[in-house]
Amino acid sequence: MSLRVLAAMSGGVDSAVAAARAAEAGHEVTGVHMALSSNPQSYRTGARGCCTLEDSRDARRAADVIGIPFYVWDLAERFDRDVVQDFVAEYAAGRTPNPCLRCNEKIKFAALLDRALALGFDAVCTGHYARLDPSTGVLRRGVDEAKDQSYVLAVCTPEQLSHALFPLGDTTKADIRAEAERRGLQVADKPDSHDICFISDGDTRAFLADRLGTVPGPIVDLDGNQVGEHEGAYAYTVGQRKGLRIGRPAPDGRPRYVLDISPVTNTVTVGPREALDVHEIVGERPVWLSPEPEGPFGCRVQLRAHGEVYDCTVDPGRERIRIRLSTPARGVAPGQAAVLYEGDRVLGSATIAEAARVPA
Repeated sequence: MSLRVLAAMSGGVDSAVAAARAAEAGHEVTGVHMALSSNPQSYRTGARGCCTLEDSRDARRAADVIGIPFYVWDLAERFDRDVVQDFVAEYAAGRTPNPCLRCNEKIKFAALLDRALALGFDAVCTGHYARLDPSTGVLRRGVDEAKDQSYVLAVCTPEQLSHALFPLGDTTKADIRAEAERRGLQVADKPDSHDICFISDGDTRAFLADRLGTVPGPIVDLDGNQVGEHEGAYAYTVGQRKGLRIGRPAPDGRPRYVLDISPVTNTVTVGPREALDVHEIVGERPVWLSPEPEGPFGCRVQLRAHGEVYDCTVDPGRERIRIRLSTPARGVAPGQAAVLYEGDRVLGSATIAEAARVPA
């Protein structure tokens, strides 16, 4: 069945090939580049992000080669509010957000999709590495394990996914680059984007300090003894080892890691690596991509993008879920997503609210 498809084209190789495949499949495709900054020069330059004038031009050239109409949509105000300001607020609250996940949730499959549907499009097509069965709505990992992006798509609702196309899920990145070259797309060799697109120099600490200011506070050990001072608790994340600015080593000489961040007292707590062990996680705002379970069930959980996967038991709930890990995880940061899998199938997700370091 032919669909009216809006292809989100970032200016990179993945979204270009996704748009080309959608057109080749017989869909009526229109390309659109999302302008996410009112001042593109303030975001990443060169081939390092998806928010520059260069990226917009690359997307337009790719659309010309494919032979599809192309537009630029200004979503800068929405992106600043829902992604950039959310990013800053989450760090200020002692959490560690994932801006790519938030961009999918609030921009690509909310702002962009809503506008697309209002204009009569049937679906939004992106270059994500994930597999989606349009007949069942089942979301699965991409076949390229190194590039799989099902984790950052798991926040999307079944309704949103019913209007999504992911043409690259059955292909590896190497094959996508080769295909782009065969199609004559100039972005075939363009480097992948890295880090956070809206932090121009990649210095997250400086970016946050510019917006939140300097807020000195203590760095303490597990006994409450002050071992250092920070200039803003927002600059730290659970599991961090480097850049702690601690004046003296631990009594046993072992490295210290960030264990907890308290925005109320502006305190950063550090300790040994084993104190990072987490056995139980509470997740809030669950999103189910299958019928909501009625009772506890076993599955696997991923706690970071491209992170390790753990066996677990889940107690479901409408507002909160409780995840008990079979083996402890380390460096679990509130604000990240806990994504539940059955094999390669995504069952649902929740935002990590609490992590208990004592076995349940």
